[in-house]
Amino acid sequence: MKRNDKLVELLERIRSVELATHRRVQDLLAGQYRSVFRGRGVELDQIREYVPGDDVRAIDWNVTARMGRPFVKEHIEERQLTLLLLVDVSASAEFGSSARDKRDRIAELASALAFSAIETGDRVGLVLFTDRIERFVPPGKGRRHVLRILREILTVEPEGTGTDLVEPLELVRRVQRKRAVVVMVSDFLESGDREVSLTRLQHAMRLTNARHDVIAARVRDPREVELPDVGWLVLEDAETGEEVEIDTSRREVRERYAADVRRQSEELTAALRAARVDALEVFTDEEVGPALLSFFRRRGRGLS
Repeated sequence: MKRNDKLVELLERIRSVELATHRRVQDLLAGQYRSVFRGRGVELDQIREYVPGDDVRAIDWNVTARMGRPFVKEHIEERQLTLLLLVDVSASAEFGSSARDKRDRIAELASALAFSAIETGDRVGLVLFTDRIERFVPPGKGRRHVLRILREILTVEPEGTGTDLVEPLELVRRVQRKRAVVVMVSDFLESGDREVSLTRLQHAMRLTNARHDVIAARVRDPREVELPDVGWLVLEDAETGEEVEIDTSRREVRERYAADVRRQSEELTAALRAARVDALEVFTDEEVGPALLSFFRRRGRGLS
């Protein structure tokens, strides 16, 4: 494909993703984003002497001990939050059995979140990762900045093929001192020892979530959950190249595969719950907007 043709295709993809997400942002998503996140960030305004009627939970016991009389902390809502998108661009994200692969849905989800953030005046940053950090875009504001983020997601040519979910979380802890909303968008598939990977992820999530508000956004394809009955099939690990041939016409094979996938999913859910990280899930054959809106509403009720 010629360079000009590639540029035209890129612009069309950016425009289609922008239209698909921005319409939703204009009505419900931005409002839900604001209600879920804007009230959660607070900064210290002042410490003043206690007066009857103040919430005793706001008492600053250190100052109270020094002064010999009660003082309370007064907080105000942060006027501006930072949204950091940690986007998985490893080889497994290229998989898709429907019209859109996981990379497309990942781009749409990231775009919807980014547009929601700028609608409320927040800043948005981006980390693209595989088994290494591929790209880092510092937080910025405005529509042009969001379009740059979307372009980076759609055009990146990763050097790595594997996945390391811990590396981007460590980067966040190094570079982002002030509290941020951190959304990891990934299929959460890692090669290697599953138990070791989950232990590392849970630890990194817990450390990052202690300072920031971390959310796990999982993008999956239906064929990763349930195999079709199509006879002999070659399954390939997109990140290692390892292949295995199975007979999907046998019901016990399909059931065993589904059970393994279900167990792995439950283990991931348990690890995220232990780290106190909220999660949402989007499949490639469903629209991003309704799934994200449902998550916002559940989170607003404390149910996510």
